Amino acid sequence: MSKVAVIMGSKNDFDVIRPACEMLKKFGAETEVRVISAHRTPEDAADFALNAEKNGFEVIIAAAGKAAHLAGVLASLTPLPVIGIPIKSSTMDGLDSLLSTVQMPSGIPVACVAINGAENAALLAVQILSLKYPGMREKIKEYKKTLAEKIRSDDKKLNDELSGQ
Repeated sequence: MSKVAVIMGSKNDFDVIRPACEMLKKFGAETEVRVISAHRTPEDAADFALNAEKNGFEVIIAAAGKAAHLAGVLASLTPLPVIGIPIKSSTMDGLDSLLSTVQMPSGIPVACVAINGAENAALLAVQILSLKYPGMREKIKEYKKTLAEKIRSDDKKLNDELSGQ
């Protein structure tokens, strides 16, 4: 079974992270959610990253705000793919978090989604996992069909409204 770690730098970030957890559950990914700070509990962050593969994780999603070094710290210590979610902060509306997450040095890649983009982080994790788990690949295909059907339906409804039908 696929296993994804969802790590946040502060418990206060959970409202932003919740959609990722829900999406991962929808696709059948086993998920472990943790609060680990790159700055306040660096030993815990290092221990988690160094043991993540041994503990059965296949993808790590890391969410943090402001200095937002969590994803990069974890990525520097594990061979697993790390997806960063920059959390919107009060200081710069999340731009600080975005830049801290995405501007990684050569050799330490972190995939990065939009500010507060938890749902897309989960979908990216599922797409990565779908390389190994064909059932997830089929679920992703169906999910994308559903998205397309909704847009086509919205298009039809709008055009019907505009034409007075």
